Amino acid sequence: MARKAVRALITLIFLAGGISLGYALTNDGWLEISNLILRFVVIIAPGIVLGLLGFILAPWVIAKILDVIDWIEKKLQKMPLADLLGAALGLIIGLIIASLLGVSLAKIPLVGNFLTILCSLVLGYLGLRLGYKKRDELFGLLATFSKLSGKEKDKQTPGKREIIRRNKVLDTSVIIDGRIADICKSGFVQGVLVIPGFVLEELRHIADSSDTLKRNRGRRGLDILNKMRKELDVRVQINEKDFPEIQEVDSKIVKLAQTIDADIITNDYNLNKVAELQGIQVLNINELANALKPVYLPGEEMVVQIVKDGKESKQGIGYLDDGTMIVVEAGKKYINQTIHVMVTSVLQTAAGRMIFAKPKYNDKRTLCEVDAIG
Repeated sequence: MARKAVRALITLIFLAGGISLGYALTNDGWLEISNLILRFVVIIAPGIVLGLLGFILAPWVIAKILDVIDWIEKKLQKMPLADLLGAALGLIIGLIIASLLGVSLAKIPLVGNFLTILCSLVLGYLGLRLGYKKRDELFGLLATFSKLSGKEKDKQTPGKREIIRRNKVLDTSVIIDGRIADICKSGFVQGVLVIPGFVLEELRHIADSSDTLKRNRGRRGLDILNKMRKELDVRVQINEKDFPEIQEVDSKIVKLAQTIDADIITNDYNLNKVAELQGIQVLNINELANALKPVYLPGEEMVVQIVKDGKESKQGIGYLDDGTMIVVEAGKKYINQTIHVMVTSVLQTAAGRMIFAKPKYNDKRTLCEVDAIG
């Protein structure tokens, strides 16, 4: 459906271009035609011809555009962030200069619009290339301009040690999750852990639920709290302050954190965003878990079991022990087998990390020993 819509759009663009050409021929002095019918035909004919040409060429144009987009995406994934930012900054500067020159170029008869487009393409490309090559100098210049404002910010922002030792409010989800106990045991979390009274009451309510799953989750949360208070060195404090005028527990947590000037530890996405909008420091357990996942670079090898086919043709899907998805090109034929693969690229998304790979060999050597013997 999308391809049909794009094809129709390309046809309309060619049609409009042909009509514009015919209109220019009859109105700019190129052709002097007094007969209205003949003039109408001269205007419409190029549009029909170019429209048919656009309809015929549309599949080829779409394929080429998709190839270019795919090529650009692969290149961008492999580029370091500093290179990408430098190129983008150079492109922006080049386009700004082109827009200023375009005002004068557009006044040139007949070819003014084409020169404006050509100028934008040339200067945009030059800016991109120069920004990429001179990225270090650009960043140094920006750092010089922001030096004074940075000093002001340093005066107002507490030091790292002070931030680490701030009190931290725990929400219901992170207590039930249980990983907070292991994180505290490792010593990465310092300061007082504040358990709001309304969160403790919510845990008790969940633990008394008639639903077996909810009841088990609530009891697990209470067990985690008891373990943290008895076995860990971290200090756990119950804060009985409540806000009767606020109904939602998440809103109460945000209000309490503002009142006692504390951070929030959570793995709830919505609470994370609401707290950040209120200017509260948030420590998200899920973000920490993603940051601790192993880093794989293109060219590295790994062993993975293909468990199902992918969305694209011939793709196979596997998973690492931490749940990271591995998309293996030409891996569909190895479903339910363990194979050697080579990483081709890594994509970091909001949902987590995704690794793209391909079989290491094109023969039976790709299979691990157990599957190869079987």
